[in-house]
Amino acid sequence: MTREQLEHAIRAVCDLTNDSEVYVFGSQAILGTYPDAPGALLVSEEVDLSLKNFPRKTDVIDGALGQDSTFHHAFGFYVHGLPIHEAAMLPPGWEERAVAVRNANTRDNTGWCIEAHDLASSKLYAFRDKDREFVQLLIVHRLIDAFILEKRIKSLKADADRVAIMLTWLQALE
Repeated sequence: MTREQLEHAIRAVCDLTNDSEVYVFGSQAILGTYPDAPGALLVSEEVDLSLKNFPRKTDVIDGALGQDSTFHHAFGFYVHGLPIHEAAMLPPGWEERAVAVRNANTRDNTGWCIEAHDLASSKLYAFRDKDREFVQLLIVHRLIDAFILEKRIKSLKADADRVAIMLTWLQALE
């Protein structure tokens, strides 16, 4: 996925739902901070979005823009709509650190992309193989700092055992 495709997704969701702001919180959120992120980070054809002002309206997104939709077949990527607070574990203060993607290609709608360290902590919380690989690539490409990531992980409102597993994994990378 490219930054232009992310902007297209933001525009399409806002047009569909009449919301002018969305949160981008899946792996493609990295395009907010790093529009030219390494290709290895951009392999997903899915954009995870949540409506900022009407979070319960996200169910309409999947039908019109979701996997196997006409949109998906026409553009080669799709949008998965779900409420961010149900789908992602994010550190306190993430809203203030989110990176705005707003321009003519979004029709001046705003896609609030989760900041890279917050995104990495959320990915590690999920702890799937693909998520750990994603975080490792962020560190290898020096797009995030392991010390800041450690602080964000420690701030999560998560089970202590889960946090310990995440920190152990991070420390093993160093």
